[in-house]
Amino acid sequence: MINNNFRVLQLGKFYPICGGVEKVAYDLMSGLSEQNVYCDMMCAATNGESRTISVNEHAKVICCHTLAKIAATMISPAMIFALKKVQDQYDIIHVHHPDPMACLALLLSGYKGKVVLHWHSDIQKQRILLRLYSPLQKWLIRRADKIVGTSPVYLSESPFLRKVQHKTVCLPIGVDPMCPDAAGVRKIKDRYKGKKIIFSLGRLVTYKGYEFLIAATKYLKDNYMILIGGTGALREKLQEEINSMHLRGKVKLLGHVSDEELPSYYGACDVFCLSSVQKTEAFGIVQIEAMSCGKPVVATKIPHSGVSWVNAHEESGINVVPGDAYALAKAIEAIAENGAAYDRYSEGALNRYQKLFTKEKMIAKCKELYDGLMKETKQ
Repeated sequence: MINNNFRVLQLGKFYPICGGVEKVAYDLMSGLSEQNVYCDMMCAATNGESRTISVNEHAKVICCHTLAKIAATMISPAMIFALKKVQDQYDIIHVHHPDPMACLALLLSGYKGKVVLHWHSDIQKQRILLRLYSPLQKWLIRRADKIVGTSPVYLSESPFLRKVQHKTVCLPIGVDPMCPDAAGVRKIKDRYKGKKIIFSLGRLVTYKGYEFLIAATKYLKDNYMILIGGTGALREKLQEEINSMHLRGKVKLLGHVSDEELPSYYGACDVFCLSSVQKTEAFGIVQIEAMSCGKPVVATKIPHSGVSWVNAHEESGINVVPGDAYALAKAIEAIAENGAAYDRYSEGALNRYQKLFTKEKMIAKCKELYDGLMKETKQ
């Protein structure tokens, strides 16, 4: 039975899912539709022709053929035509930013209904793209009825949102709890028997700051093991750094960690570390995944980013200055070497996850936002 009479379209980046923005869009679609809210998702297909994938009786994914990928942007004229064709079927379009293709499609669609702009992050690296996209971005900010941010810090400190604070609302990302498999956890612990395991996960790219996490190992005792999961362009360079510093026995690049294996790594680690150094890291979903397992977090105080808001300092873990290997090591030791402190951070991490970052809370707050917009329409 449908509990509302409106329809929503999540308009966003890629499918299949390959990053945090796409995961949030998909989770909103699936979570809302499971509560009998009609909610579809339209995005650029990373491969193959245009197609529609049924998720359940209240949701589908509309994949649009992509011609190319330039500066992390999918070039998909098919999205423009697809949205123009179906736009009048939706009462709310929820646009996930940054995504110039989705913004252009919305502009050209002729859509007249309510727009929610989900501001995941500012455009940081692609400066040329930003200059070209700026007029379109300004239009989208003006067009949006509500602007959603993943943390109060990012909303209040983004230079692009300073003049529209009156229509912003914080919607923290929420995830299902990680459920470690006991046998999988034991296998990892046996592999590194006698070691304190520090786990990190993410693409091997510059803004993740992995060179500083690797360097931090020099300041840790030999009973520590740093495990870094993920793939990326810097893998060879990072491995060379590990080899040149003679750290092969203390740092391991795991490569791709499958969805099946991932909960076991969270369960096996003593501390999770997010060593990112740039505002490109706007939230850090991996932090809340670790916190769902009651794992203390060591993260960084990136200016204007929500990372250090997610990991509450001296509550769920410790935040240090970005790019400081020694500070990372000391923070890890402060948690892992003190039993009472460890228990306090572990409890604080789980409590913070349950209070702010569950998928259920994200879905409920998003539904509340939609209800409010539809009431405005009827007034």
